[in-house]
Amino acid sequence: MLNRIIKRGHRKPSKSDGQDFGYPPQSNVVVNHASRGDPAANSGGAPPPLAAQPCGPIETLPMFRDVSVSERQNLFLRKLQVCCFQFDFSDTLKMVREKEIKRQSLGELVDFVQSGSGKITESNQEEMIRMISVNISRCLPPASHENTGSENVDPEEDEPYLEPSWPHLQLVYELLLRYIVSSDTDTKVAKRYIDHSFVLKLLDLFDSEDPREREYLKTILHRIYGKFMVHRPFIRKAINNIFYRFIYETERHSGIGELLEILGSIINGFALPMKEEHKLFLVRVLIPLHKPKPVALYHHQLAYCITQFVEKDYKLADTVIRGLLKYWPVTNCQKEVLFLGELEEVLEATQAAEFQRCMVPLFRQIARCLNSSHFQVAERALFLWNNDHIVNLIAQNRNVILPIIFEALEKNIQSHWNQAVNGLTVNVRKMFLDMDAELFEECQKQYAEKEASASELKERREWTWRRLAAAAAQGG
Repeated sequence: MLNRIIKRGHRKPSKSDGQDFGYPPQSNVVVNHASRGDPAANSGGAPPPLAAQPCGPIETLPMFRDVSVSERQNLFLRKLQVCCFQFDFSDTLKMVREKEIKRQSLGELVDFVQSGSGKITESNQEEMIRMISVNISRCLPPASHENTGSENVDPEEDEPYLEPSWPHLQLVYELLLRYIVSSDTDTKVAKRYIDHSFVLKLLDLFDSEDPREREYLKTILHRIYGKFMVHRPFIRKAINNIFYRFIYETERHSGIGELLEILGSIINGFALPMKEEHKLFLVRVLIPLHKPKPVALYHHQLAYCITQFVEKDYKLADTVIRGLLKYWPVTNCQKEVLFLGELEEVLEATQAAEFQRCMVPLFRQIARCLNSSHFQVAERALFLWNNDHIVNLIAQNRNVILPIIFEALEKNIQSHWNQAVNGLTVNVRKMFLDMDAELFEECQKQYAEKEASASELKERREWTWRRLAAAAAQGG
């Protein structure tokens, strides 16, 4: 009996065992998420694609035009093998000849794929994607804030990190791009190698600080999304996960702007009526993206995506405006200016019915902006009245809006320190007077009564304090 138990304990695991516990089945392409840590730790212990430095001198291979057509596929494979070797670019004088051979080989591979001079065999396509994985899958260097200890690094002020191996890396990305856009590339074959794990590698690399690399990745991922329809839901979900982590955990990622640019094109192609999945993406991802501190770095792309949603479905305007109000900055004036600019774009696409649903909380916030001591915030809020569509919406609902902002306008005229803000406020005030003189006079009367009441209350309070002070003096 004991021997049977021991034998059972040493039985070989079945194929289904790993899957029952959530382990992915083995595949030819290894998932190796590029990161700023240990690659093995981040990919569940899986080793990265094998890459090594050459042990001896690299053989100089002939050019494609110098060999017969029948030999080109074999030469293509040999050049791929040469390009799998990795080099140390921190030392510019080390292995100069070998680096140049690899650079030339990569350039010839790009030209071969781009020219369409010969259809690449399936086995060579697999080897090409493996070579590309070997070159691009790597641990990214520490981010700037990790080196300097600063919280927020402005890319316009600091020099961006440039990848030393870019002379090779650029050609690798160019090869991948030419392969994807080539009319000779059969998506049914290519999707076996450009699979989910390969897409994840590309998405991980968006955190690279090198803007040149992120630009290539943006173009490549957009092309993959367009050509491989089977990958579209997965790509959207994977991008969402990057955003969730950025919003709720790290607030640090170099490629948020580029990912939003891709999504801007995707949103533009959404069919109507819009799917519930896409509306949830707006509510759960795009609107909360206004919360992180570095929103200024990607706000232009974010505002474009938001506006695309409202232009596609005007009924979403109320949701978007209330979302902006939810994340409206309290102490960051530059962020407020950005929000006001985005608000104008959204209001331009807003219809009367949606405007009426949110106008009360919206103009309470605008009234606070009008009285901001930061002149750019007050000025940007007053610029809303330069937009004809917004003025029309306000005019239709002036009975509700003017009582909300009348006090803010009067306070600006009486006491705002900035002359430009003062002048703009006078213009807006005159605009309301011309719209409806009777309503304006009613608001003016209510404001005067409120001011008189406040003044009376202040006098009573001061009189009470004087009595208390006198009583205290007598008692002393």
